[in-house]
Amino acid sequence: MKIITGDIFDLVAQGNFDILIHGCNCFCVMGKGFARDIKHYYPEAYAADCRTSAGDHSKLGSYTKVTTTRHGKGGDIKFNLPPLTIVNAYSQFDYGPSGRRADYKAIHSVFKKIKEEFSGKQIVYPRIGAGLARGNWTVISEIINEELAGESHTLVLLPE
Repeated sequence: MKIITGDIFDLVAQGNFDILIHGCNCFCVMGKGFARDIKHYYPEAYAADCRTSAGDHSKLGSYTKVTTTRHGKGGDIKFNLPPLTIVNAYSQFDYGPSGRRADYKAIHSVFKKIKEEFSGKQIVYPRIGAGLARGNWTVISEIINEELAGESHTLVLLPE
């Protein structure tokens, strides 16, 4: 796992990544945290999520995806860049104000599937499952490293 600091949306707009993964719940909400930013900057990723059934427990450990050539945010949106596939990784079933929502088994499953489909691609992600889902980042990062062994994958941390 390569670790860099910066704005993940600015970094993907530079065209250096093929796959942007974010964690989300199984209720087609994307109302808070990084998922809300995805919904705002890439509404087509939210539309892909909404084509699934809200509250469907079988989504846990799977993903939906969409590919776009439009990147950036605000007034700095760029078009016709290399394709970026946004992956909605169903890494938690529901959401709520307390308790761990990150599902480690689901994170194993979804990253295993991501490697199967996207091997050889440049993958980027935030701290999936360690924010609002309250998962333990040490555990989650070990899962990601295990499942993406041999792949080029980058964690982007927010600047302090």
